[in-house]
Amino acid sequence: MRHARRRVVRRVTRLAAVGGLLCGGLMVTQAAMASETSSTTAPPTSTARTVADTGSGLVTELGDSRTAGSWISSDGEPVVAVTDEEAAAEVKAAGARPKMVSHSMDDLNSATKKLKSAPRVAGTSWAIDRSSNEVVVRGDSTVSKDDWSRMTRMAEEIGGAVRMERIEGRFTTRLNGAQPIFATGGRCSVGFNVTNGQGKFMLTAGHCGPAGSVWFSDTQGNQQIGRTITSNFPGADFSLVQYDRDDDSESSNVVAIGEGRGVRITSVADATVGQKVFRSGSTTGLADGEVTALNATVNYPEGTVSGLIETTVCAEPGDSGGPLFSESVALGVTSGGNGDCDSGGTTFFQPLSKALTALNVKLAGVSDPPAGQTSPSDSASQGAVPPEGAQPGAVEPVDPSEAVNTLLERLSDPRNVGPGLLVIAGSLVALVATRYFRTEQERNAYRRQYARSWG
Repeated sequence: MRHARRRVVRRVTRLAAVGGLLCGGLMVTQAAMASETSSTTAPPTSTARTVADTGSGLVTELGDSRTAGSWISSDGEPVVAVTDEEAAAEVKAAGARPKMVSHSMDDLNSATKKLKSAPRVAGTSWAIDRSSNEVVVRGDSTVSKDDWSRMTRMAEEIGGAVRMERIEGRFTTRLNGAQPIFATGGRCSVGFNVTNGQGKFMLTAGHCGPAGSVWFSDTQGNQQIGRTITSNFPGADFSLVQYDRDDDSESSNVVAIGEGRGVRITSVADATVGQKVFRSGSTTGLADGEVTALNATVNYPEGTVSGLIETTVCAEPGDSGGPLFSESVALGVTSGGNGDCDSGGTTFFQPLSKALTALNVKLAGVSDPPAGQTSPSDSASQGAVPPEGAQPGAVEPVDPSEAVNTLLERLSDPRNVGPGLLVIAGSLVALVATRYFRTEQERNAYRRQYARSWG
């Protein structure tokens, strides 16, 4: 009986030692990985900003009658569309790449005005494709043959500046009415925290709900978080939700990107054609793509919205209002589009800068640069990188102030490298000790047996 108890004790001790080795190894590995992540140098605030400023500055200088916009090329260099050789020479001298085109921005803007003056057709959109020097008109599956024929005839009358394109799916706002942040109208996503210097607010999409809409953080409607006080939709697509309670988390902007991580927003800017961008939403999480056009118009079933950012980023119902950003720079909030994150599609975003100006608010937790100084995103020392080299921004825990609750998160703490090594050392000592005691017991048993056989 005594020997049986000893065997049980030895086995339990060995199992505990092996478990200690595994636990200590996990602590050290996870903590080392966390340390490596936290020590990674944050990317520049916006490598695309300097490139965009170069192109837009040249467009402003030369005028819309001699240029047709600018964009970031695939190798990260600024490209400016020009209509004459003299303008091309000026662009080249300024360090940008000129591209000769047939239609000026004045021509393209004139075409969009004629399209907008025509009878509205739900399920259509148009935007200026700067790289092809055309206004691209798209029609989804809900547009009838008669309406499409009528729009095609109008495009022919305008001339070669318009290209017609049929697409699959439907243009819809990305509101999820089936899974009612939650309101009676459906589910949306938080965009950015903003402030007017006195109160704290959430900025999201306007189509998520009219003024007076009450928002909850749970589907049961038990935890009210705020109420919409201003909404602009259609026409534009943004709204302002006032928080019910004062919370420190509302004083900053950290965009959640999944797995307990987030990107801290440090500034706001206008998007640039060719720029790689990222979107986060409550349905599909983090997604990325490229800006394909600015000042786009979409004829949703609920109404027409203009001045939008057109992208190749995917989105699905429930992602509405979620943030669009790149390299820690806030760009817009999700409006709508077609397709999904399996097949892809087009997604449109309300430019954030226009919404902030209209609402007379600014991003929370983002300080304005001193007078006469540019923001870090405008630093001339930032070199151009290809769009595919862009990153969401500096990744960090979504809420570092919260206590770590789960075992895995405790093991991931960088401060556990030392304790992890101690656990490993203790476990090794326990294994060696149990092996030593077992060996000594076996020797003693052998000696007793030998003595009885030959005594």
